[in-house]
Amino acid sequence: MSPAGSAVSLDPEHVVATEPVAGSPYPVHLMYVEMADGAYIPIGLRKPEGAGPFPIILCATGNGGGGMRMLRDHVQSKSYTQDRLLENGYAVAWMRYRAEVDYAYDRIGRLIESGRQGRQLFNRGPLEYEDAIAVAEYVKTLAYIDGERIGYIGVSHGGEMALKIASEYRGFRAFVASEPASHEFLRLKPDNTAHVDPATGLLNVEKMLMREAAKVRPRITEDVAKARVATIATPFFVQGRDSDELQGIFRVSYDLLHEAGKDAFWKSYDHDVHGFVYPVRNPDGGYTPDAVQREAVADVIAFFDKYVRS
Repeated sequence: MSPAGSAVSLDPEHVVATEPVAGSPYPVHLMYVEMADGAYIPIGLRKPEGAGPFPIILCATGNGGGGMRMLRDHVQSKSYTQDRLLENGYAVAWMRYRAEVDYAYDRIGRLIESGRQGRQLFNRGPLEYEDAIAVAEYVKTLAYIDGERIGYIGVSHGGEMALKIASEYRGFRAFVASEPASHEFLRLKPDNTAHVDPATGLLNVEKMLMREAAKVRPRITEDVAKARVATIATPFFVQGRDSDELQGIFRVSYDLLHEAGKDAFWKSYDHDVHGFVYPVRNPDGGYTPDAVQREAVADVIAFFDKYVRS
């Protein structure tokens, strides 16, 4: 009930709040999407004018958590790339998802669903990359979205999520993995620049140095990584960053795709910011991407034009 006692006109199963995006003609529709286990995560969906149906690109960056507050910040501060996609006829959606669970993907394996007493039963809790799959399945149900033309761009951990998704799901037409921190997907054995935190028992990779592919390749678990790559059937564009501490991981992620005969492309960029493909709004409220960022975004759009729009 409202404070005055009158009923609020709202469908609790389809909550949508629409907000303007600073400096953009494309507002954001904030909504909650049901995940595999009945929990809800927020997405911020934007679309071009008109009824569609539009191809859509799902956008992810980094680790999960943060909820609606972080989602709204992403929409308002990191949407230069989304605006360029919208101008080119794509719908877009920022996603939040649950936090990464340290090596759960590697220890437990694929999610298996059964039932008990008429309800769901899982072999483990859903993981963050499975939230992205649930979002893809949800947007397919929207009348203004073309469910056959869905792409994904993920940065850092979001890039690793792309590899995990592609290895077991066929609902996307193309993936951009920008600076993919895919040490878990590759089952990488770190060196002494990473360590187990004695306070938590979790692996701390904040200062891990894996710049060279020649250093990374002997440290991956080759048979496991190749088996995971073997099931991928979706085109990939892997973006590296020349000066990144994990550039070797980015390159090996591409090399395995290429060696397996996958439809994969590699390009590395000379930029000093991790996550450069998502330019950030300046304190004065505008976007001033440099030449490298504009090139990277143009490359992303050209890739999606070839594999998602067509």
